[in-house]
Amino acid sequence: NNRAMLSQELCHRKSNALCPSHQQRHISSLQAATLQHELGHSRRGFGCFLLPTRLFRFKDNTSRASYKSPEESQGAGAIDPLPYAEAILVQGNASWWQQQFPRRWVIVLLCFASFLLCNMDRVNMSVAILPMSQQYNWNSATVGLIQSSFFWGYLLTQILGGIWADKYGGKVVLGFGVVWWSIATVMTPIAAKLGLPFLLVVRAFMGIGEGVAMPAMNNMLSKWIPVSERSRSLALVYSGMYLGSVTGLGFSPMLIQNFGWPSVFYSFGSLGSIWFLLWLKYAYSSPKDDPELSEEEKKIILGGSKPREPVTVIPWKLILSKPPVWALIISHFCHNWGTFILLTWMPTYYNQAWLLCVLPWFTMAVLANVGGWIADTLSHKLSSMVCQIMQSIGFLGPAFFLTQLSRVKTPAMAVLCMACSQGADAFSQSGLYSNHQDIGPRYAGVLLGLSNTAGVLAGVFGTAATGYILQRGSWDDVFKVAVGLYLIGTLVWNLFATGEKVLD
Repeated sequence: NNRAMLSQELCHRKSNALCPSHQQRHISSLQAATLQHELGHSRRGFGCFLLPTRLFRFKDNTSRASYKSPEESQGAGAIDPLPYAEAILVQGNASWWQQQFPRRWVIVLLCFASFLLCNMDRVNMSVAILPMSQQYNWNSATVGLIQSSFFWGYLLTQILGGIWADKYGGKVVLGFGVVWWSIATVMTPIAAKLGLPFLLVVRAFMGIGEGVAMPAMNNMLSKWIPVSERSRSLALVYSGMYLGSVTGLGFSPMLIQNFGWPSVFYSFGSLGSIWFLLWLKYAYSSPKDDPELSEEEKKIILGGSKPREPVTVIPWKLILSKPPVWALIISHFCHNWGTFILLTWMPTYYNQAWLLCVLPWFTMAVLANVGGWIADTLSHKLSSMVCQIMQSIGFLGPAFFLTQLSRVKTPAMAVLCMACSQGADAFSQSGLYSNHQDIGPRYAGVLLGLSNTAGVLAGVFGTAATGYILQRGSWDDVFKVAVGLYLIGTLVWNLFATGEKVLD
């Protein structure tokens, strides 16, 4: 018996020698349970509890309460002291929050909100211009000049916005854009009182701010969103533009009726300050800059690759030598010709019916997200073919429904055809608009700036050409031109576009 007891004692001592932290772990766990019981459940939160003592982080990245004094603990070698306030989040609410709502989708929602504000601030002029023209005795030519002055600045910063975003980060550029155009929106009533030249300058300034939004957003998502979630994230952000149009067209008449036309610009513009505060707090240009990003989510985002460094030099010759880049530029022109015509002349076609003007925007917001989820689902099976499939729907769908407009006999069927046309157009968010990140993720901002410049030019020339056609022809002639460009875009896209990376 004595020999057996002595053998057990030696084994016990040997076990403790091999695992010196065994006793400490056992005692610390008992002490933690006792403290938790004493504190009660009122101070619990997100799976962790506050301890009115010091916590220690071990080398295995776990935190435990220690029964030793700080002086004794410093000699242990395996631990380092931390204040309890610094350690309570080691495995507490941070991991819960990240599991429930990933940091990358915080970025997506903030970009969505910025695009919502973008179109709210843009479309309010189309409603407020009527009482403004009555007050200042503007004729139709002056109204057209004011409406077009926005595009002077908008064209100027498309490519510049992409260059700035790729060099300095999307957070800085998008934040600048929202603040800039929000200030310009608030200044619009003041500029109108000062005179027409001041108003034209302020509207051009507003275009400068909104011109950097799309390239900067594209740069942000190219760094934050893994390929498996790219289409749905872009679709959600772009649907913010469509919902912004719905919101702007919905609230502007009520604000004008109750508080006068200046209230539209003051109220919409002030919302940008709220967004900017949230942007400063939660947004980072790259995952490597976010101190609260978990290692697990960082692995999901990067997919085993290293974070991309900011661009220092733009290889213009290389970029412009790639056929997929020109496919983007030409297809964006063809796409926006039809889209801008329909959305700019929609009130005229529907005879100023507000509900009918809003319906296509709402349809696009819904189907853009549907298309995004479909594209991400197909990407696991079809990979590089997804962009061709989705953009072909975005071209051929609108083309088909526009050809049916000349055959319909009732207004209801005309509305249905137009809504279906714009709904199919929304699939372009998962084709054309996501392809910049596919072919050149490091230059996503520059690529979007290039292609969107062509898209804006299509809107400017297409809107003017539509007025010319309507003076000498009919809506059928307008739709025939749009259908022809949709078909050209489909051909170019399927011949030269790709979902593979061509720019490193």
